[in-house]
Amino acid sequence: MVRSETPKSVAARRGMLAHFFASSKTRSFSSSFSTLSTPSSSSHKLSKSVTEKTIEKAELIITKWDPNSSSITRVTSLFHGNRDEAEDFLSSVRDLRRAMHTLVSEHSTSVMLALSQKLMEMAMARLQKEFYQILAATRDQLDPESISVRSPDGSIEDENELGSEEEFKTAGESITNVVRVVAVAMSDLKSIADCMISSGYSIECVKIYKLVRKSVVDEGLYLLGIEKFRSSRIHKMNWEALEHMIKSWMNAVIAVKTLLSGEKALCDHVFSASQTIKESCFSEITKGAINLFRFPVHVAKCKKLPERIFPLMELYEAVSDLQPEVELIFNSESTSDIKLQVVSSLHGLGESIRAILSDFVSTIQNDSSKTLIVGGGIHPLTQKVTSYISSLADYSRILSDIVSDSPPPRDTALPEAYFESPTSDSGLTPAVSVHLAWLLFVLLCKLDRKAEVYKDMSLSYLFLANNVQIVLDKVCTTHLNVLLGEDWVFKHAKKVIQYASTYETMAWGKVFSSLPDINSPPLSPEEAKECFQRFNAAFEEAYKKQISWVVPDRKLRDELKVSIAKELIPAYREFYDTHRMMLRENNFEMFVRFTPDDLGNYIAHLFHGTALSGSSPPPTPR
Repeated sequence: MVRSETPKSVAARRGMLAHFFASSKTRSFSSSFSTLSTPSSSSHKLSKSVTEKTIEKAELIITKWDPNSSSITRVTSLFHGNRDEAEDFLSSVRDLRRAMHTLVSEHSTSVMLALSQKLMEMAMARLQKEFYQILAATRDQLDPESISVRSPDGSIEDENELGSEEEFKTAGESITNVVRVVAVAMSDLKSIADCMISSGYSIECVKIYKLVRKSVVDEGLYLLGIEKFRSSRIHKMNWEALEHMIKSWMNAVIAVKTLLSGEKALCDHVFSASQTIKESCFSEITKGAINLFRFPVHVAKCKKLPERIFPLMELYEAVSDLQPEVELIFNSESTSDIKLQVVSSLHGLGESIRAILSDFVSTIQNDSSKTLIVGGGIHPLTQKVTSYISSLADYSRILSDIVSDSPPPRDTALPEAYFESPTSDSGLTPAVSVHLAWLLFVLLCKLDRKAEVYKDMSLSYLFLANNVQIVLDKVCTTHLNVLLGEDWVFKHAKKVIQYASTYETMAWGKVFSSLPDINSPPLSPEEAKECFQRFNAAFEEAYKKQISWVVPDRKLRDELKVSIAKELIPAYREFYDTHRMMLRENNFEMFVRFTPDDLGNYIAHLFHGTALSGSSPPPTPR
């Protein structure tokens, strides 16, 4: 807009202008990019008459496009109409600026200087209006996706992702039109910005740009659900609602990345003439984005419960994957707050996840349940912990980064072998394997303590065999197998065998020892009767006690039955066949309660805890 000036204000303005050009300072954000520095006398020294002609020529086109005039040009867009004339307008402004410089340096008392200043303000008013009109008119076209479609050389990207030939043609035409509109708008905006900045009107130019583009970014953030998250509100939310918000945030952050990268591309292009201006402008436009990256910090401060670790790790992964692009988008000092906020978010999430893992260990160690698991079956703690740890293994890539600098405590009885890197082709840092092995070790130690509640030692070993077998099965059938490696599996398979063997010896040793050794001298009929009676009592006692015991794992159950049968039935069959004829005449049936086949049937019904479905077990020996 042309400002009405009194003679006194004109004189003051002229003095300020002279000082302005003499000091080579513009009203932009950075004087280092000013093009108003003193030119050499050999290239820019014009005679007074040439200077006046330049000003008069510029006056014709500038006054024609005076935004305050009553002519048709007042409501007509210069850049939307005759583009040649738009170029002439910019060229005339550049010529006017050079002429003004000449007047200041050689003819500072010329009356043309006031006219030149009036024309410059008129020209800047027109350019401000054009700048706003282009930004407003192409507000929808200058969206991040449209800007990103246009590659640096102006070609269309990602054409291979289109479908049929007809779709390709239609979409190609559409993209071409979008690219054309975007390219023209970006070119015009840059030309106007260059002209205004070089003329000392960067503040006016930037103000308009911020007004329009900040509203675009703020609206985009709002539509994506990005708001000013308040810590107090998040901490009061129930977990289901917060988990839904986390998922929404992770979906939105992908679109926000496109939004911000596209905005940076536009800002860098329009204000390429000034590094300082484009950095400051982009910082101001995108300052609302910092709320996006404060959300993970607030979530990390919520109550720490074991089941919440998985959404937190997903959130950590989303922020971690986003960090390199944030570094590229916000790569200036003026936007460092956003980069620091991302780092703070990762740190807060990592701390929260490590705290949950530490609390989980304490929960296992402090479990004080004295509940006796009937029949030596699977303890609920075993099921819960192994399922939890196997789920953690599915997040091993993320967990590896989080626990890499926080090894588990070493002042324990944990064998050094647990800390060795597992045999793996995954390339993961051993830290995650160490942590998961440590968690399993804590569980196994707790199971040792749980086994002590059984008064029958043989049952306590059956309990350990059952529960370690469940742990082993979970490791072998999940990603834990890769992380812990073959050595871990082999060592714990040996433990199951040891526990099962100890159980067998303690539970059936009395039965085994009631039979004479195969190499012992022949027994008299009376000795044979006594031996059968001892065997009957020992077997009956063992069977009655163990008929309610359980081995849930089918493979372990079958192996135990086979092992017991191999130890017992051949020895009993030998003894039975040897003394059957001898005792037949002495009421054989009164002393011999079981045939060898009976023993096999009884053993077959062990370790189910209850009667088999659809059938009844053999009667209890009497």
